[in-house]
Amino acid sequence: MSTGLINESPTSRQHLARRFPGLTLGFLLVLCGLLDRPAAAVEFPASTPVGTHTVGLTAGPFFPIRVLSSQSSKLFGKAIMPSWTVTLTEPIGSGWYQGQLAFGAEIVAFHTNEPISADSVGFTPKLVYTSTAFGRVRPFLEAGGGPLWTDLGGRIPEQPGQFNFLVWGGAGCSYQVTRPWAIDAGYRVIHISNGGTRSPNSGLNFGLPFLGLSYHWY
Repeated sequence: MSTGLINESPTSRQHLARRFPGLTLGFLLVLCGLLDRPAAAVEFPASTPVGTHTVGLTAGPFFPIRVLSSQSSKLFGKAIMPSWTVTLTEPIGSGWYQGQLAFGAEIVAFHTNEPISADSVGFTPKLVYTSTAFGRVRPFLEAGGGPLWTDLGGRIPEQPGQFNFLVWGGAGCSYQVTRPWAIDAGYRVIHISNGGTRSPNSGLNFGLPFLGLSYHWY
């Protein structure tokens, strides 16, 4: 006897991957609708107190960005990124660019489902600059980098080994639904390579739109 998981066809996996962003968005909208019920009675601070810790979970699909002619692989899949940050500064600057700096770290887990199945996991310290000039709506810039393990190594021309480095940068926006809870959305550009430790080293580039949910405790 077989199960649906064992006999899952490539077509069904591709269909699930295409539906992934929509399912994630639907889940977040329902959850935040429940969280928003007591929000009217809460006074939102103009900025995040220094020392505030934030834990978050973001996810989204990724797709290839080929910059060099040697980057021939077209890899599609999905990623999930649990994270932690702590607010370091009072608001810096004034006007629309006024914001706060936070430091943190996250785990980045990838699953490639097209055209081959593979897994990758990395750990990256990160910096986040969040605007405090727009009330509940808080645009942010973020960047990070660190080590990455992937079993793509040796299976595609860009990755001769399993140990690599991950560097990424992105931008997004956070909406404070309640004082502790926020919805996050944005876009990242990701680069994976072995840092010149092995040859070839053409690397991989990905685009990653994401949605997430974060919780702040003061």
